[in-house]
Amino acid sequence: MLTGCGSGSSADDSATTDDTKQEETAEAGTDDAASGEDADVNEDGTVNNPEAVKVDENKLVFWSLFSGGDGEYMDKIISDYNATDPDKQVQSIMLVWGDYYTKLQTAVAAGKGPDIGISHASKLPELVDQGVVEPLNDYLDEMGVDLSSMYADNSIDSVTFDGDIYAIPLDTHAEILYYNTDILEKAGVELNADGQLDINSKDDFFAILDKCKTVIGDGESVISLTNNGDDPYRVWWATYFQMGGTPLVNDDGTEVTMDKDIAVKAAEFVKSLYDEGYVAEGIDDHQKFFQSGKAAFYIGGTWGTGALEQTDGLNFAAQPFPQLFDNDSCWADSHTLILPVNPDRTEEETKAAVEFMVAVSKDGGTTWAGSGQIPANKEVLESQEYKDMPYRSSYKAALDTAVLPSKNPHFYAMKAGMIDSLNTLWSDATDASGAIDSLYGELESNLE
Repeated sequence: MLTGCGSGSSADDSATTDDTKQEETAEAGTDDAASGEDADVNEDGTVNNPEAVKVDENKLVFWSLFSGGDGEYMDKIISDYNATDPDKQVQSIMLVWGDYYTKLQTAVAAGKGPDIGISHASKLPELVDQGVVEPLNDYLDEMGVDLSSMYADNSIDSVTFDGDIYAIPLDTHAEILYYNTDILEKAGVELNADGQLDINSKDDFFAILDKCKTVIGDGESVISLTNNGDDPYRVWWATYFQMGGTPLVNDDGTEVTMDKDIAVKAAEFVKSLYDEGYVAEGIDDHQKFFQSGKAAFYIGGTWGTGALEQTDGLNFAAQPFPQLFDNDSCWADSHTLILPVNPDRTEEETKAAVEFMVAVSKDGGTTWAGSGQIPANKEVLESQEYKDMPYRSSYKAALDTAVLPSKNPHFYAMKAGMIDSLNTLWSDATDASGAIDSLYGELESNLE
């Protein structure tokens, strides 16, 4: 995954204020408990060795993976929460996205996990299966918190295993379509009365792309999209389900149920975006490329909105990933707040941690929506404050078309194999049939 949550995502996110980053950088590794280890803080504030950060024993420790555009919004949520004088304040440590889950699982196994953490809904089944996270039911009952009144059924289902709740939903983040309105105007592409593009088929989309292609110059691209990795995989995911694709594996995780013919067709469609010259070669960071004004379109995550609207001179709009085939679908995942197993955390601290988790999603939901993510809390989602936020309401409908991964403890391994297989197609190392044969094999090798 990346950007913010990430695009290689959260896409996805720093959860430490500048002052806190400087303080923690100065103190990291100075505690004897660090055993001489250096926290090794990077320029963006991420920490390579989170266990070496000197922590305030009177605060709850929160490990986050928000090292992209949405991090500043989590900073504010934590700052606002600490200002309410809670029973326990929170100290945040931001990990490098690519290392986050490995370090979390390793730390918990060593009895040194944080008090609070983040998990994607797609990763949560694995964390539950491995005993990395604790159920929240007893604490929620003690606090009188009824999640059924706060979240949609599908959000609650995504964090429930064998009747126990293991996380608090925070958001849905989807792959959507952003577009540069200046380039569209130059190309003679008109928006409808809602300020969006009327796209109801692949032909509609290609007709718009062709118009934009006539005004795109050297060093620019009609679509800003990476040439490998998560994002073309996410476009393949959306296309596969739009074409009527069946679930990739069955509910029990014992059988591959993917429709190979549709998977090949979806892969061929995505490859056509490159072959027809709509995507320039060598785009490594497609969000920054779009921010620079060099692309008419950017297919990326909702987490990019907050950063894009702060970009001087960039005039853009956004809408859900377009319906190109029969079934309107898009790729999506969800961030959730988790309670990692920690033998040193007291009952009092655990209850305080759960109180923080609930407050982040409820009281901090509107702030979090500022990042571009679609809040999970129904009260926030239905508030006038959220509806009045620019851009967000124009892609809120992605909630209705989102196809999240199945609840499978091996999904992350499956995803890595699927991305590697599809990368061979984008790089012309094989054809669509070969790539999907490899992808199918990766799914099979990770069955229960």
